[in-house]
Amino acid sequence: MLTPDQARDRAADLVARAIRAGADAADAVFAADASLDVSVRLGKLEDVGRSEGHELGLRVFVGQRSASVSTADLDIGTDALIARAVAMAREAPEDPWAGLAPADRLLHGDPPQLDLDDLANGSGAAEPAELKLLALEAEDAARAVPGVTNSEGGGASASRGVWALATSTGFAHAYATTGYGLSASVLAGEGAGMERDYAHHAARRRHHLDAPADIGARAGARAVARLNPAKVASGPMPVVFDPRVGASLLGHLIGAITGGAIARKTSFLLDALGTAVFAAGVSVQDDPHRPHGLRSRPFDGEGLPVSPMAIVSEGVLETWLLETASARQLGLSPTGHAARGVNGAPGVSTSNLYMAPGREPVATLLADIADGVYVTELIGMGVNGTTGDYSRGAAGFRIVRGEIAGPVSEFTIAGNLLEMYRALTPANDLQFRYGINVPTIRVDGMTIASG
Repeated sequence: MLTPDQARDRAADLVARAIRAGADAADAVFAADASLDVSVRLGKLEDVGRSEGHELGLRVFVGQRSASVSTADLDIGTDALIARAVAMAREAPEDPWAGLAPADRLLHGDPPQLDLDDLANGSGAAEPAELKLLALEAEDAARAVPGVTNSEGGGASASRGVWALATSTGFAHAYATTGYGLSASVLAGEGAGMERDYAHHAARRRHHLDAPADIGARAGARAVARLNPAKVASGPMPVVFDPRVGASLLGHLIGAITGGAIARKTSFLLDALGTAVFAAGVSVQDDPHRPHGLRSRPFDGEGLPVSPMAIVSEGVLETWLLETASARQLGLSPTGHAARGVNGAPGVSTSNLYMAPGREPVATLLADIADGVYVTELIGMGVNGTTGDYSRGAAGFRIVRGEIAGPVSEFTIAGNLLEMYRALTPANDLQFRYGINVPTIRVDGMTIASG
């Protein structure tokens, strides 16, 4: 795998040659990754997989016309690739909004150091034997939980990637990241009454992973807790979202405030900028500089600097999320949220997105719920991004007189995201474990329909 400096130089060279070949402007992306995955089942090694890959992407502009090409074969000459891209751009339709990010907005100087590459700190590359032991320990701990009757397996993984971006406006930088994962998935019960659940943890640095025994114990306990589910009564009631699934509520928010959705007028939050979307105590932040963060990055997919940003502050929606093209279309400035693959124009993505914790412990959040549901699994994608209408299958537990009671399944939760956001209360138990993180969330007034 190339070093970050080599990847940067490769991308910059491609851009320079594209300009010499007739492009008015260009940018290039180099992406490389290597991963190792080990899976075990019932105490035996099941599979070991290793993959390595690299891709090079080029986007060129001729006036307001553009085209993109990419290749995974770095051994071939790229002159033909460049010539093809320039020829395609000359025949493409004009797009008044297309173009590189403004040169004066690009990151200048060295990118921030976010400690995303474990190997750069002297940690050796993970070996199959080491990952096998971790996976076995996680699965063994899950299978040791009383009530667990079978296993879907344990898994451990390690990966490293390098990403570089260069533009004809003078930007050229690259960075490397590592990632480690550990999981266990087991079944409890017998026959038609079997229930499945899992536990997983991911981290940038190997020593930040949860202990395998803890991951396995969580997986086993979760599966056993789901045994013998009952039906829940239909009707309006409070719904409490476990942090594992509550993050999806922020995903719907982000989808509704991207520049593309606003420019196309396909968002249920179309007229919401600067207004109260959530209750006054709710804040949503995006932090690309979080050390070791699973989605941390030193610059965005167009070379713009990134910084922590309040998306929702005390309930008020503070910003759209804009890459350059949608920013131009809306007459605004890009926000540093461009995300880029090796092919096509940049899209929009957040980094380490999270909802700030509230003031109440989970027990207090539940205390006055006489009858409700605690959701641990969501099924299906019944969400309309234009209207905000929300309807998803779910499973979890009843809440009876302020306490989490027995498991329930085969029910639907429904509402409208605008109303749900305004009726939302976060607990104080926020933990950073995923790319999107939320505390336990309570939403009053949702409609439950039993299957």
